Amino acid sequence: MLEELIGRVNGPLAFRLIIQPSVAAIIAIRAGWKDARERRPAYGWAIVNDPVHRRQRLREGWKDIAKVFVAAVVIDSVYEIIVFHRIYLHQPLVVAATLAVVPYFLIRGPVNRVAQYWMRRHQRPQEKFESDEALHRYGR
Repeated sequence: MLEELIGRVNGPLAFRLIIQPSVAAIIAIRAGWKDARERRPAYGWAIVNDPVHRRQRLREGWKDIAKVFVAAVVIDSVYEIIVFHRIYLHQPLVVAATLAVVPYFLIRGPVNRVAQYWMRRHQRPQEKFESDEALHRYGR
């Protein structure tokens, strides 16, 4: 199985190994900026440490990334038909998770932190007072 997964790098449809993580990264950047504007904690941090909102955050993340994930499964299934003349059920799921979910999860939180830092540095004094009060209130 590992050899078949590694062989995907040089085979047909190899462009998907660049396109799909790039699309997931763009979606994560947009979501991270939205989180920063709404003064939400980093995505991964909130999932791990906020059990009250965990389900909501996971649904929100899935809603963002679902289309890229499904496209990755379909494209990898086409790849398997071309190369192996059959579909291995678990491999497209592993590839889709690697190409879509992992980049999204790794990028969204840090983008949020950088955007919040940038927004705090570029606020007017009155806005800064209000945001500092909100940060203190939410324990950040």
